[in-house]
Amino acid sequence: MNKVLLATRNRKKLVELQRILDGSLGAHRIALLGLDDVEEYPELPESGLTFGENALIKAREGCRRTGLPTIADDSGIAVDALGGMPGVFSARWAGRHGDDRANLQLLLDQIADLPDEHRSASFVCTVALVLPSGKEHLVDGRQSGRLLRAPRGEGGFGYDPIFLGDGQDRTNAELTPAEKDAISHRGKALRELAKLVAKVLPPT
Repeated sequence: MNKVLLATRNRKKLVELQRILDGSLGAHRIALLGLDDVEEYPELPESGLTFGENALIKAREGCRRTGLPTIADDSGIAVDALGGMPGVFSARWAGRHGDDRANLQLLLDQIADLPDEHRSASFVCTVALVLPSGKEHLVDGRQSGRLLRAPRGEGGFGYDPIFLGDGQDRTNAELTPAEKDAISHRGKALRELAKLVAKVLPPT
C-alpha cells in the first residue's frame, strides 16, 4: 500500500481526505499519514501570499523530511466586500491560529452592516502534491455562496456555520460529511487530487 503524508495535524482533514480518496481511487489504496504519525520536524511558517505558495511550502518540507509523497493544502474564505480577505489569513484572522470561534465572530463583526446582497464570498482551496522525484502538482477548488448573519449547524469547522453555498438551503455546517464533500471547495480540489494520485502513484 502506498504511504502518503498529509502535512497537517488536523485529524478532521485526515479523515476527510481519506474518505474522499477511498471513494475516488478505485484499485489504488493509500495509507494516509499525518504529521503526528511521522518523526517530528520543525514546521516552516506559512509565509506565502497565495494558497498555492503556502500549500507548496508545507508539501515540499514534508517530502524533504520524510521521503514520502506529500500532500498539503491551504484554504480559506474570500469575502468579496473585503477585497478577498481573510484569504490566506483565514485560520488566524483573529490573531491566534486555529481559533475558529474567534475568527468567525470577528468576520461577522466586520461585515455586520453589509446588506445581504453584498455578503457574497467563496471558499477557496489549493492542494499541492510533491513527489520524492521532485515533481510538483497543484489543484484548486472553489465554492461560491454568501455569509449569513449568525451561525447555523454543528458540523464542519472554520467558517462553515455562516457559509451558505449557492443553491443550498443549509450551511456547510448543517450538511452531512458526504453532502459537504460533494460541493465544497476542498471536496472539489481533493477529487482532482485523487485523479492525480491515480496517475502518478503505482497501483497496489
